[in-house]
Amino acid sequence: MSEQQQLPVVVIGAGPTGLAAAAHLVERGIEPLVLEAGPAAASAVREWSHVRLFSTWSEVIAPAAEKLLSPTGWVAPDGTAYPTGGDWAERYLQPLADVFGERVRYGARVTGVSRSGRDRVVDAEREQQPFTVHVEHADGTEARLTARAVIDASGTWSTPGPLGGDGLPALGEKAAADRISYRVPDFDDPAVRARYAGRRTAVIGSGASAFTTLAALAALAKEEPGTHAVWVLRRGISGSTFGGGEADQLPARGALGLAAKAAVDEGYADAVTGFRTASVARDEHGGLVLEGEDGRRLDPVDEIIGLTGFRPDLGFVDELRLALDERLQAPVELAPLIDPNVHSCGTVYPHGVNELSHPEQGIYLAGMKSYGRAPTFLAMTGYEQVRSITAALAGDRAAAERVELVLPESGVCGGAGLFDEPEAAGTTGSGETAQGDGGGCCGAPATVQIGGAASGGGC
Repeated sequence: MSEQQQLPVVVIGAGPTGLAAAAHLVERGIEPLVLEAGPAAASAVREWSHVRLFSTWSEVIAPAAEKLLSPTGWVAPDGTAYPTGGDWAERYLQPLADVFGERVRYGARVTGVSRSGRDRVVDAEREQQPFTVHVEHADGTEARLTARAVIDASGTWSTPGPLGGDGLPALGEKAAADRISYRVPDFDDPAVRARYAGRRTAVIGSGASAFTTLAALAALAKEEPGTHAVWVLRRGISGSTFGGGEADQLPARGALGLAAKAAVDEGYADAVTGFRTASVARDEHGGLVLEGEDGRRLDPVDEIIGLTGFRPDLGFVDELRLALDERLQAPVELAPLIDPNVHSCGTVYPHGVNELSHPEQGIYLAGMKSYGRAPTFLAMTGYEQVRSITAALAGDRAAAERVELVLPESGVCGGAGLFDEPEAAGTTGSGETAQGDGGGCCGAPATVQIGGAASGGGC
């Protein structure tokens, strides 16, 4: 074994995909070093702990991770039940991280990755150099680590999309930041509930996050008079806008779309279509006025919830030679498979190291970050990605190129669901993978009227 091969593989992020990567590395006899910016495992997941997933427990536990957990006395949850983000973190991800001990370092934010002694311009002996990883610790100290390879599973949670229809912050958006949220609120929190009760709230976005927010605001409106939502969509209303409804093969996802549709049909939300936000201004009474690129001005609202998707933070890997699609910011070989203009989640086949490789050998974007700006992702897909990547790092090319995952024909898009159980009646959120506006699960049939009977539209 060469000196470089004796170095650890640095995994960025102790979330679902990052910890699954570590499990596969250990299984292959390769030393992992997991760097987590937060104070605990799955710090990003914990920020949406109130969200319930579309996927069941059986779909969000990596087989390699379960092999590590079983000898510790860990008991797998009921595979048919739907966990919340908090359940996922506490009952699976943190116990898994604990198995790795000091191989997982918390409060370690990666600020840069490069080749040792080589910036992105230098060719000479580039591939012979290990990776250098710059880390900033929670106490402000810095460190430089060396790695044989890097798996970036840091996700996209930290970089939500802005309100602007052109992908840039709308004029006045930063000035109104105290009245704008970019996450699905936890309406079970009394302070959050008080913020929106009896007020008009603009919800910008057309994905699962918007659905859950509309449904939750409708529930709040039934208890708190004066509560109202204005649903702002960049596109029109079509038969697929609310998902497959009762025809959806994932009942939780179907129920969520139906609840959002009910919010509109029952008058708790007004829909504004074809509206691309250009600016946010305050009126003389302190209300927030959204103005569109076409000059339309909406009636004032008290709060704005922007759910326009997420995007990858590529700043700390800028010194590496990555081949990324110019639109999605996903690996060029993967991008055509996940392009929301062409594919639904149900038509994305499992993929691995071949689609995730870059000109810079040994660096991989995995998990949600690998999808760039594509709007949906599945935990099982991430687990298959890192299984393939780690097989390649171990020199087992046959296993790396072998598909070991069969996805349901319905395509399990990520996201939160609304359930019939009383304890979940107020569930909200963007789920394990839904990323708000930009590309739904399914194609777009003919436009239908708001309040009319939606046509099928299931994946």
